[in-house]
Amino acid sequence: MGSVSSTAALGAVVGMTGVDVVRGETHLLRGIDWTVEADHRWVVLGPNGAGKTTLLQLAAAQMHPTRGEVTLLGETLGAVDVFELRPRIGLTSAALAQRIQGSETTGDIVVSAGYAVVGRWRERYDVHDLTRAGMLMEQWGVAQFAHRPFGTLSEGERKRTQIARALMPDPELLLLDEPGAGLDLGGREDLVARLSDLARYHYAPAQVLVTHHVEEIPPGYTHALLLRDGELVASGAADDVLTEAHLSDTFGLRLSLSRNDGRFTARRAA
Repeated sequence: MGSVSSTAALGAVVGMTGVDVVRGETHLLRGIDWTVEADHRWVVLGPNGAGKTTLLQLAAAQMHPTRGEVTLLGETLGAVDVFELRPRIGLTSAALAQRIQGSETTGDIVVSAGYAVVGRWRERYDVHDLTRAGMLMEQWGVAQFAHRPFGTLSEGERKRTQIARALMPDPELLLLDEPGAGLDLGGREDLVARLSDLARYHYAPAQVLVTHHVEEIPPGYTHALLLRDGELVASGAADDVLTEAHLSDTFGLRLSLSRNDGRFTARRAA
């Protein structure tokens, strides 16, 4: 996974202190303290409605907290132009995927991320842009589909195209919102292997992956954050956080947890 990002200097890329997100009478997040360093690879786990996507939207500068402070890449939300901040953050999500027209070619979807648009319009791209897009498509296994319409790709191919697009601007932070959702077994395993390679690459950006399933955690991910009802259950080094007790508390069900070759499996405890 060479030449993915130029991020070299280590330091906090995400900082949250006392963060609440409130909509009406509902707390989507409550009292969140969280720090992501440049060399961290985080997985965020929790049941539906736990606040995972809300957390990612804060980290993507897509929303502001109701209370508390959020700093991203050295800037404080509320005191920075988010339109200057967002190009430094790579994001994949179902909402973004829905904005992609099925008729757009895979190559145009990836290269156009350099202008923060979806698909080609009248932008002009130099050799560096085209070369980088080609390299990323090769790394994520979609180079052969460069001229294929996005709508004709399989779900796994679409997910990998979106990740290549997210990496196109050379971001300092990569946010992946349920990249394994909707994939069959082969697609999931291929994606996990590629994300594991990216996680282990020294110059890759800081990474945050949201998922419901421990089976989708790529080997090489260093930290974990568990959410339930908008509140932290546990947060820290993955080996300390990903335990049967913490996962059982998070999902409200007694679970057994096993680990083999760096991959996790969870089942309801007998």
